[in-house]
Amino acid sequence: MRTTVGIIGAGPAGLLLARLLHRAGIDSVVLESRDRAYVEQRQRAGILEQGTVDVLREAGAGERMDREGLRHDGIELRFDRRRHRVDFPGLTGGRSVTVYAQTEVCKDLIALQLAEGGPLLFEADALAVEGADGDRPRVPFRYQGREDVLECDYVVGCDGFWGVARKAFPAAASQVFERTYPYAWLGILADVAPSHDELVYARHDRGFALLSMRSPSVSRLYLQVPAGTEAGQWSDEEIWAELDRRLETDDGWWLERGPITQKSVTPMRSFVHEPMRHGRLFLAGDAAHIVPPTGAKGLNLAVGDVVTFARALAHERRTGSPELLDAYSATCLRRIWQAERFSYDMTTMLHGAPDATAFDARLQRARLERVSSSRAAETDLAEAYTGFPLE
Repeated sequence: MRTTVGIIGAGPAGLLLARLLHRAGIDSVVLESRDRAYVEQRQRAGILEQGTVDVLREAGAGERMDREGLRHDGIELRFDRRRHRVDFPGLTGGRSVTVYAQTEVCKDLIALQLAEGGPLLFEADALAVEGADGDRPRVPFRYQGREDVLECDYVVGCDGFWGVARKAFPAAASQVFERTYPYAWLGILADVAPSHDELVYARHDRGFALLSMRSPSVSRLYLQVPAGTEAGQWSDEEIWAELDRRLETDDGWWLERGPITQKSVTPMRSFVHEPMRHGRLFLAGDAAHIVPPTGAKGLNLAVGDVVTFARALAHERRTGSPELLDAYSATCLRRIWQAERFSYDMTTMLHGAPDATAFDARLQRARLERVSSSRAAETDLAEAYTGFPLE
């Protein structure tokens, strides 16, 4: 099998890249190890930055998002039983975010790819990336019980942290930066209307809590728990009681309860692999970087990566110049490290570490007081949350 761009992984990064390349007249083949049902049901991020929303619309993948997604013009910070709203449009010149689950983004992009795009092979296991430092990289893969080879001009690894793409980088040419946090998020989906119309980030002495949503009738909520916690360790009643404590305010607000339909635990870590290119192999999304979910950056960073690659390859095809492809890693990493910084700042401002002292707690409150009393500090948060520019 032969194509211009071999894409490993049919998460939002791989699917969007295939769509962008198709719109630019560049052929691709997508290899996905899981079946279609798994990809369309995999629960992940749900906050789309303004730039991500714009890209999906431009790619012709925004119709259902615009109809069913929930535009949010701010978030609420809670601490010491007080509430402070951050007004995104007023601080950023009109930018906002949209609540639209990654599962729905994938469904939309899969439908478009199968209807209009190049081959999208589910249950196709990429086994390796070979010859990345030459002119014709190859991806051996297993599909429908037999082995085949995908020959490409370029390979883009959108196959996550454990995928084969990152493993194809020479160790001597790679540098890894990472941090593991001593806490995790216990997340639930509940069949109850959200108790607030925007996301609520709460700092509490007992730990962080987040009130989010998947739709007008389904709530998504999170509790900070110790790293290594299993979802089954918490009963439904214990979860709701702890959410009540951490989200409580002095103005009479209360949390609506409903049947919990799903529980999961999300580890918290930061990770960056440099560089993001080796020869004709490029990394995108979780294959190159991971952020703690506090800043809502994971999916949006992946979008930034594939937009950068698609623009660079289109530029090379149009002008003959590899300048933008050569700059791919540096261009992406500038945005990635700003997102890592923001995610780290949000995480450490709102979560209590197991060894935190009274001094640490007072610093957290001081940081929250600064955001809630300084327009400059509040603007910095709003600009980062709604998204760094796609260069």
